[in-house]
Amino acid sequence: MEKAGDRPGLGPRCIALVGPYQSGKTTLLEALLCRCGVVPRQGSIAQANTIGDASAEARSHAMSVEMNVATAEFLGQRFTFLDSPGSIEFVQDQRAVLSACDVAVVVCEADPKKVPALQVILQKLDEFQVPRLLFINKVDRTDARIRDVLEMLQPASSRPLVLRQIPIWQDGIAIGFVDLALERAFLYREHATSEVIDMPGDLADRKAEARFHMLEQLADYDDALMEQLLEDLEPPRDRVFDDLRHDLCEGLITPVLLGSAERGNGVFRLLKSLRHDAPGVEETAKRLGAKPVPGSGCLAQAIKTLHTAHGGRLSLVRLLSGSLGDGDTVTGRAGQSERIAGMFTLMGSDQRKLTRAEAGDTVALGRLETIASGETIAEGKTAPQQLLDRPHMAPVYGLAVSVSDRKDEVKLTAALQKLIAEDPSLRLDHDAGTREMVLWGQGEVHLKVALERLASKFGVSAKTEPRRIAYRETIRKSASARGRHKKQSGGHGQFGDVVLQVSPRPRGSGFVFTDTISGGVVPKQYIPAVEAGVREYLGRGPLGFPVVDIAVNLADGSYHSVDSSEMAFKAAARLGMSLAMEQCDSVLLEPIVYIELHVPSEHTARINQIVSSRRGQLLGFDARENWPGWDTVRAHMPEAELQNLIIELRSATSGVGTFSYRFDHMAELTGRAAEQARATARAEAA
Repeated sequence: MEKAGDRPGLGPRCIALVGPYQSGKTTLLEALLCRCGVVPRQGSIAQANTIGDASAEARSHAMSVEMNVATAEFLGQRFTFLDSPGSIEFVQDQRAVLSACDVAVVVCEADPKKVPALQVILQKLDEFQVPRLLFINKVDRTDARIRDVLEMLQPASSRPLVLRQIPIWQDGIAIGFVDLALERAFLYREHATSEVIDMPGDLADRKAEARFHMLEQLADYDDALMEQLLEDLEPPRDRVFDDLRHDLCEGLITPVLLGSAERGNGVFRLLKSLRHDAPGVEETAKRLGAKPVPGSGCLAQAIKTLHTAHGGRLSLVRLLSGSLGDGDTVTGRAGQSERIAGMFTLMGSDQRKLTRAEAGDTVALGRLETIASGETIAEGKTAPQQLLDRPHMAPVYGLAVSVSDRKDEVKLTAALQKLIAEDPSLRLDHDAGTREMVLWGQGEVHLKVALERLASKFGVSAKTEPRRIAYRETIRKSASARGRHKKQSGGHGQFGDVVLQVSPRPRGSGFVFTDTISGGVVPKQYIPAVEAGVREYLGRGPLGFPVVDIAVNLADGSYHSVDSSEMAFKAAARLGMSLAMEQCDSVLLEPIVYIELHVPSEHTARINQIVSSRRGQLLGFDARENWPGWDTVRAHMPEAELQNLIIELRSATSGVGTFSYRFDHMAELTGRAAEQARATARAEAA
C-alpha cells in the first residue's frame, strides 16, 4: 500500500480546472494525464474513453455533470486535478473545487459569445480569492490576433491579463509559440513535448514588443523592475520568473498561456508553469485563514461528498496542514467526531487505497457520515474554526416529484437526501400548501441529471410534473348566515345552531375568530367546536382553495340540552360558513414575488420584455454591483410565471442570466388565468 506523502519532489498541489461550457476542460484533463504518463494514449470525449466524464449521465448528455478528480505526477511534483462542469446549472461543483485548491486553470476560447460565461467564472474566483492562470484553448482553430483576443477577454477579468506566450503562425495556423519569459521559440508536436527551435527572424520585433509589454505589467507591482525598464536595462531572467510567481500567488495578475488540449499542444508548458509558479498548500492555508487546532495533527477542508456503488459514502478532502491516517478520528463543525474507514486517491471512477496522507494531499475518506461538503475538519476531537461559510446557491427551477407506490416515498426521500449531500445546490421541500414534494435545482438539465442519477445510483424511479402554485381565496363583501345541523335517528339526536358573521380583513392579516354570544345561547364548551368547524371549512372555499384574510364572529345560535354536542356544533359551523361564503363575493389570490434578474447589460431590454410578457411589473434596473457590464432588473412577478423563467432567461443571455426571488404579497387573480387555476383545482378534486 502506498503512502500519499512518500513521494519525491515538491509538496502536493491541488489544481482546479474551470471554464465556460464546452471550452475543453475535460479534454485538457485528459491531455495533462497523458503528458504525466498516467494514461498511455489521450482519450477523447467523442470516443467516450476519457478518465473524466465516465458516468452514464455525463456520457449520455455529452457534457460534464459532476466534478472529475484525477491525481498524477510531473517531474516529481504531485498534482490532483479537479475538473468542474462548465454549465451554469452545475456551478455548485465549481464552487466546491475552489474551496481548497491552490490555483485555478481557467480554460477559455477566443470566442466573444463566451465572454459573459467567462466573466461569471472569474467573478467566482474573485469571491474565493483564488489565484488563476488563463489557458486559451483551441488556438489551432482560430486565426485571430492574440492581441485582439486579450482585448476581448480583458473586460471579463478584474486582474490584468499578462500574456506569457505569443503564437507562431504559418498559413493562418498556430504551429508553435514563443515563451516571452524564457525568450525561446517552440514548435508544437501533436501529443508530444514541443520542440525548441531557433527564433524565427520575422518574429523578433513582435516578440520584443510583447515581452516589453509583459515586463511593463509586472513593473506595476515591482518598483525596481520599473527603474530598470526606464533605464533600458534588461532585467535578470530570474527576477522576471520571481515576479511572475509572486504576482500570480498574490492574485495581482492572470498569466495567459496558449494551446490545444485536443492535440496536446501547450500542455507541457502549462505543467511547467503550475510546477514552478503555483502557490503551495502553506500559501493556500494562509489565504483561507486556517488556524491550528490545539491538540490536532491535521486540518482539512471537505470539498465534496460522493456516494459510490461499492465504497459507500466518501468525503473528498484537501489536507491543509499536518497528516492523517486511515482509522484516525476527525471532528467537524458541530463537534461531531467520526472515525475514518478507508483512505483513497481517486482517478476518475477508480480508487487506490492509501494508509496515510500529508499536507497538500487531496484524498477521499470513507464513511464520514456526518461531515458535509464545505465543512472544515480536524484530526482529534476538537471542533475547528470553519474556513468557508458561504450559503449554497438558491434554486431557480422546481418540479414536483413522486413515486407510483406510496410505500416507496421513504426510499425516495432517503435517496434524494443522498443526492443533496453530493450536490447542495439541490433542495427538497415538502410544500404544506400544495401537499407536494418539490425538488429544486439550477435548471432543467440539472434536475434531469439528478433524476437519472436517482434511478441509476439508488434504484429509485420518480415521476415529475410541474409544481402547483399555492393559490388562496378571500372575500370582498361581508355576510351572515345561520347554520343549523339537526338529525334524529333513534336515541340521542344531533343538534347545533349558529349564526356566523363573515367579513373581509386586510391582505396578509390572516384569520380571526371571535364570539359575541350573550345569555348562553351557545354554551361556552361548544364555542371551540364552532371555531374548529370554521377552520375546517377554510381549508377549501367555494373556489376550491384555502380561504385567507377573513374574520368570523359567532353572533347567535341555540342548543338542545340533550342532543347538542361538539360534533353537532362543528357541523353547524361548516354549514353556516358554506351559506355565508356564497354571499361574500369570493376572489382568487395568487402569490407575487419580488425578483431580481442578473443579466449582461446588452440583454437588459430583452429581459424587460420577458418580464412584461409574464405579467411582471417592472420596478427598475441598476448596474450590478462589482459586475462591470451587467445589470440587475427588479420586478414584481406572479409566482406562477417563474415555472420556466430560467429556461427563457438563459436562452436570451447566452446561458449566463440568473435570478433570485422571495415572496412579497398576495394579489387578486381574475380573467383567463384565474379560470385556468380553478379548472385545475376542480380536476384534481374530482
